[in-house]
Amino acid sequence: MDDELLTRIKATIRTVPDFPIDGIMFRDITPVLGEPGLVSSITDRFAEDLQQLEWYPDVIVGPEARGFIFGPLLADRLGCGFVPVRKPGKLPAPSRRVEYSLEYGSNALEMHEDAIEPGQKAIIIDDLLATGGTISACARLCEESAAIVLGALFLIELDGLGARETIAPVEAHSLVTYPA
Repeated sequence: MDDELLTRIKATIRTVPDFPIDGIMFRDITPVLGEPGLVSSITDRFAEDLQQLEWYPDVIVGPEARGFIFGPLLADRLGCGFVPVRKPGKLPAPSRRVEYSLEYGSNALEMHEDAIEPGQKAIIIDDLLATGGTISACARLCEESAAIVLGALFLIELDGLGARETIAPVEAHSLVTYPA
C-alpha cells in the first residue's frame, strides 16, 4: 500500500546507524511523535485497516513502552478498553507472567489477571515488529486469559528476521516495512 500517509511516515522516521550496537539500523519513531497530527492520522489508519481486515476487538493490548503510545489512542478511537502489558514488578494487582527468550538471555512480561475476560477479542499493538518475542509473549498472556487474539498491528516491521513465523498463528499487519 503506497499512499501519502505511508510516504509521510517513512519520511519522518529517523534511521540511526549503529545504534544500539554496530551493524544495527535503528528506526527511531520519536520524530513521528513530534510531528503535529501524524499520530492521529496513524490511529485513523489503524482503525480503517482493522475494518478492512474485519478485526473487531473488545480490547487493545499494548506492551510497554511504545504500545502505550498507540494502544490507548486506538482503543479510544474504537470505543474499547486498553490493557497494558508491563515489565515484571510494575503492576499493582495480581498478574500473569510469561517469560520469553531473547537472542542473549530471557525477559518477562506481565498483565493483570483480571485485565481480559474469557472470550474477549484482543488486538496487540506495538511500534515495531522485529523478532516477534514481545508479541508472542503478549499473545500467550492473552491466551492464558482465554482471550481470542485477532491479530497484531505495527507501525514498522523489520523484514527478514522471521517475526511472522515466530508469532504465528497471530496475523501481523504493519504500516511500513524496512529490511532488517
